[in-house]
Amino acid sequence: MLSEKSTATVRATLPAVGAAMGEIAELFYTKLFAAHPELIRDLFNRGNQSVGLQKQALAGSIAAFATHLVEHPDTRPDVMLNRIAHKHASLGVTREQYPVVHQHLFEAIAEVLGEAVTPDVAAAWDEVYWLMANALIAIEERLYAEQQVLAGDVWREWTVAARVEETADCATFRITPADGAPAPAHLPGQYVSVQVELPDGARQIRQYSLITSPGSPVRAITVKRVHGPAAAGPDGEVSGHLHARVRAGDTLRVSAPYGDLTLRDSGAPVLLASAGIGCTPMLSMLEHLADTAYAAPVTVLHADRSPADHPLRGDHQALTHKLADAAAHFWYEESAEPGHRTGFMDLASVPVAPGTKAYLCGPLPFMRAVREQLLAKGVPAADIHYEVFGPDMWLASA
Repeated sequence: MLSEKSTATVRATLPAVGAAMGEIAELFYTKLFAAHPELIRDLFNRGNQSVGLQKQALAGSIAAFATHLVEHPDTRPDVMLNRIAHKHASLGVTREQYPVVHQHLFEAIAEVLGEAVTPDVAAAWDEVYWLMANALIAIEERLYAEQQVLAGDVWREWTVAARVEETADCATFRITPADGAPAPAHLPGQYVSVQVELPDGARQIRQYSLITSPGSPVRAITVKRVHGPAAAGPDGEVSGHLHARVRAGDTLRVSAPYGDLTLRDSGAPVLLASAGIGCTPMLSMLEHLADTAYAAPVTVLHADRSPADHPLRGDHQALTHKLADAAAHFWYEESAEPGHRTGFMDLASVPVAPGTKAYLCGPLPFMRAVREQLLAKGVPAADIHYEVFGPDMWLASA
C-alpha cells in the first residue's frame, strides 16, 4: 500500500509519467544494456527489444501497477504480478537484479522528465517501484521453493528423444532429463524456457508451452519457426536455430516449468480457444481432461490459416473424441475440406454452457475478439483466462 503522501503525488503525476513512460523505458534499456551487455546477450529477448515490444510491455506494466495503487489502495494487481513473476522465474531472475533495474530506470526517469522530478516525486515513484519489485521478488522466491530449486537455479540438461514434423513450420521435440532423473511436475498449460547458444555466442532464451499432460510419461514442446516481418525480431532466432540444428539425440538447456495460465479442475464446463501455435497450452489442458475422463462439457475451438497449417490437428481431434461430452470447431482462412468453417472465429452458432471457464491463447487481436464474443454470451470476465506468447501487449495497450 502506498503511503498517503506518495498516493497524492503519484495521482498528480501519473498522467505526465504515464505519457512519458515509453520514452523512459526506451532510455532505461539503452542505459541498462550499455552497463550490462550480458543481459541483452543472455537474458532479454533481443528480438522483442529490436522491435520495441519489451519497452511497451515494461511501460504498460509500471503504469498499470501505479494506477492500481492509487485507484484500489486496499488491493494488489495479483493477476498481473503473477504473470510477470512466472516469466521471471522461468528466466532465473533473482532479487539481486532489482537494484540494478532501479538504478537505470530512475536515471532514465530523471533524464526524461528533468526538473519535474522533485524530491517528493522521486520518493513517491521510488515507493511504487519497490512495492512492485518486492511483490515480484516474494512471488518468484515462492515459485523457486515450489520447484525445490535455489533462486535462479532453474536450468537442467534435457535430451531430445524424438523430433516430429507437424507442419511445414512446426516441429515437436520430445524431451527427457539428460541425467535420467524424473521430470519436474507441471500443471496443464504451463511452459518451459529453452536456452540455446547462437552462432554469435549469445545464449538466447524463449518460452515454449508443454503440450503434454502432467500424467504423460514424456514431455514435449512444439516450436513454430517464425519468419520475416511477422517475427518478433530478427527472423525468430531461437525457433530458427531449433528447426535448423536440433535433432534426436541432441541436448537442450531447459528450465523448470512455470506459467500462471493453468487449468482449474473445477468440474465446470471448459472452453479452450486458440489460434495458430496458441494451441500448444490448450493441448496440454485437453490431454489432461481426457486423461482424467472429465465429465463436464468441453468445447474446443481453433482458428488457423488452413488444415495443413494447423499444428497438432490430429491430437486436437483425437483427444476431443476421447471425452464423453466434447465438441471441436475449427475455422480456416483457406479450406476446401467439408465440415470446417471458413474465415475468422465466430461463436454465434457455438453453444456455450452456463458456468463455462474459458482459456484463450493466440495473437492479441484474436483473443480480444473471442473474449468480446464470450462476454456477449454471458461468460463473466473473471472466468476468461488468457496466455500471451512474449511480452503482454494486452496489458501494455490497455
